[in-house]
Amino acid sequence: MAQVVATKSIHGSLLSPGSTGSLQERAERLKASSFATSKAFGLENEKKRSSKKSIGVARRSSRPMAAVTRSVRLEPEVVPVSPEDVPKRAERFMELQQFGDTSAGVWSKPAVKRKTKIVCTIGPSTNTREMIWKLAEAGMNVARMNMSHGDHASHQKVIDLVKEYNAQSKDNVIAIMIDTKGPEVRSGDLPQPIMLANGQEFTFTIRRGVGTADCVSVNYDDFVNDVEVNDMILVDGGMMSLLVKSKTEDSVKCEVVDGGELKSRRHLNVRGKSATLPSITDKDWDDIKFGVDNKVDFYAVSFVKDAQVVHELKNYLKSCGADIHVIVKIESADSIPNLHSIITASDGAMVARGDLGAELPIEEVPLLQEEIIRLCRSMGKAVIVATNMLESMIVHPTPTRAEVSDIAIAVREGADAVMLSGETAHGKFPLKAVKVMHTVSLRTEATLSRGPMPVDLGQAFKNHVSEMFAYHATMMSNTLGTSIVVFTRTGFMAVLLSHYRPSGTIFAFTNEKRIQQRLAAYQGVCPIYLEFSDDAEETFADALKLLKDQGMVKEGEEVALVQSGKQPIWRFQSTHNIQVREV
Repeated sequence: MAQVVATKSIHGSLLSPGSTGSLQERAERLKASSFATSKAFGLENEKKRSSKKSIGVARRSSRPMAAVTRSVRLEPEVVPVSPEDVPKRAERFMELQQFGDTSAGVWSKPAVKRKTKIVCTIGPSTNTREMIWKLAEAGMNVARMNMSHGDHASHQKVIDLVKEYNAQSKDNVIAIMIDTKGPEVRSGDLPQPIMLANGQEFTFTIRRGVGTADCVSVNYDDFVNDVEVNDMILVDGGMMSLLVKSKTEDSVKCEVVDGGELKSRRHLNVRGKSATLPSITDKDWDDIKFGVDNKVDFYAVSFVKDAQVVHELKNYLKSCGADIHVIVKIESADSIPNLHSIITASDGAMVARGDLGAELPIEEVPLLQEEIIRLCRSMGKAVIVATNMLESMIVHPTPTRAEVSDIAIAVREGADAVMLSGETAHGKFPLKAVKVMHTVSLRTEATLSRGPMPVDLGQAFKNHVSEMFAYHATMMSNTLGTSIVVFTRTGFMAVLLSHYRPSGTIFAFTNEKRIQQRLAAYQGVCPIYLEFSDDAEETFADALKLLKDQGMVKEGEEVALVQSGKQPIWRFQSTHNIQVREV
C-alpha cells in the first residue's frame, strides 16, 4: 500500500504576514531579487474524522419536512492508495466525460453552466456581428475594449453590436468593459517591422516621427530622464530586451541583448521601474467620458499606483450619475506596497501579469497572483486573471499543456474570471481559444470539492444582516445540493452570494438591464432579466417557470430562494428569509 506524501512550497511572499521589514522595503527587495524555500514533509495516515450536522428545512411543497445529514470535513486528510480506489477513479473519470470530448480540435458547447467567467478582448479578428455572436455562444461573458488600440468609432461599433446581442438573446447577456490605455510607454510607428539582432546598436528617441532600421520614437517625453545607463529595457514584457549603454538629451542608445522582430507601437518597460506618469492620462479621461456616454459596465484602469486614483475616478463617475464599476489593474511595482488600500477603494482587481512580470522578477508573479486573489476574496471584490493565458493560440489551433494548467490554477485559486487578450483580438483561432478556456474551466470546476460550510472570508462580510443570510443560504445550497434563486434591483445580494462560492448556480433575477449585464462578470452568477410584479408570489412563480422552460432546472427539483439585501423587495425592512421550494 502506497502512502501519499504531500510536498508544499513555502515562499517568502511580499505580502505575507511573516515577512520582515516595511512593505516598501519588501517591494524594493523584490525588484532586485526573489527567494523561495521549499520544504517537503510527510504526513502520517490518520483515522478519518468527521462530524455530522442535521439541518432542518421547511419546504413549501406538500412533502413533509426532512432532515438532511452531511459529513463535514474538518481538515485535509491523507488517504492511502489501495486497489479499491481504482474503480472509484474510473467512475470519477466517467463523470467528467459528461462535459464532452476535449480531444484536439473537439470542444464541447457550453451546455453545463460554467461558474468562472471569460473576458474576451475584441479586435480585428472578432469585431464583426457574426464573430461577436459566435464568441457569445462559445462562452464569452465580458467583451473588453482595449483603448490602447483603435478609435472611438471602432469601439462604438463593438459596443452597439454587444448591446444588439443582449437585446436579442433570451438566456444570455454580455457585460462591456473599457480598458484604459494608462501611462503606457510605447514605441512609435514603423513603415514595416524590423529585425533586431543580438549585439546590434539601437536607439530610442523622444523626437516624434522617427522610424528607421536603427532608431524609433517613444511616446513618453521623460523617457530619457527615467532610464539610466545599465538599465534593461523590455519590449512587450520581455519578448525582446535591450541594455542602455548611453544617453543624450533626446535619445537613449542601447545594445540588443535578446533580439527579435520589432513592430509598431510596442510596449516598453524598464526592469524594476515604473514610469513617472499619472495613472489616468488626458486620453484616458476622453475614453472614460466615452464609456459614460455608452453606459458601459466596467472600467479597467491601467497602472494604478495608489488609492487616490480610484477615488478620483469614482468621484467623477458619481458627479456624472454613472453607475460603472472600477476594476484596478495590478501591473506596476509601485502598486504592490499600496495593494490593500487600492483594492479596498475599487470594485475589483485584474492581475495583469505581463507588465507585472516586466517590472518585478517573473518568479514572483505566481505568488502575487495567489495573494491578490486571496486578498480580493477576503474583501468581497471581483478578481480577474489576465495575460498570456492561451498566448500560443494566437497562431496555433491548440494550446500548450502549461497554458491549460495556467487556466486550471486560476480557477482553483478562486478567480471570478479569466481573460483572453491577443488570442481573441487579433489571433487566428479566437473561437477555439474561448472554447478551450470554457472546457478547461468547466473540467476544473467539476473536480473542486466544497463542503457544506462556505469559505471563511474574514471580517469583510460580517457587518450586515445580508452577509449572514448569504452565508447561510450558501450553506443550505451546499448541504441540499440546490441552486439559489435571488431577486435583486442593485445586484448587491447576488454579488454577496457569488463571493461565498455556493456549489449550485446563483440565478439572479433583476428588473434592471444594467444590473443584469454587470452580474455577468461574477463567478457562479447567471443573471436573468424579469419584470417584477407587485405580488411576490406571482414573481416567484414566473421566475421558477422561466427556469424550467429554459431547461435550467427540472420539474421536481428544489431551489433555495433568498429574500434579503439592503433594499427590500416585497418584504418589510427588517424581514429576511430563506425558503426551499420545489419547481
